[in-house]
Amino acid sequence: MIPGIIEDWKKAGQKIVFTNGCFDIIHRGHIELLSKASDFGQKFIVALNTDSSVQKLKGPSRPLQDESSRTQIMASFEFVNLVVLFPQETPLELIKLIKPDFLIKGGDYKADEIVGYDVVTENKGQVITIQFVEGYSTTSIIKKMNKPC
Repeated sequence: MIPGIIEDWKKAGQKIVFTNGCFDIIHRGHIELLSKASDFGQKFIVALNTDSSVQKLKGPSRPLQDESSRTQIMASFEFVNLVVLFPQETPLELIKLIKPDFLIKGGDYKADEIVGYDVVTENKGQVITIQFVEGYSTTSIIKKMNKPC
């Protein structure tokens, strides 16, 4: 399914933007990253870690929201064209399959250290970081929620 959709978009000359993450509790930092990322092309793909891969990355108490809920929330944004789940700890296999024109991550990453950098640049794409919004993270929200009132 995915290769057919991607192939159709590429044949139509549409630039494909890709990002990935857990996106457990959507917050302002996520919205700013996602909306800015979507501006780089005509089709925007968001890859979400499955519940099992979130647990491997973040620990047994995460995710707070299951993958079905996170997928539905992400798909509700008008600037997101496709949501894909991946069970691995990184989206490298998806990036190899999709070969996006733009791979976007938050500014807490260095472009050349982002998983998929080599694949994207070898295919004449660009890897771009978007400035991280300080003070907004799922971890900080969880800590705030756990503080006594």
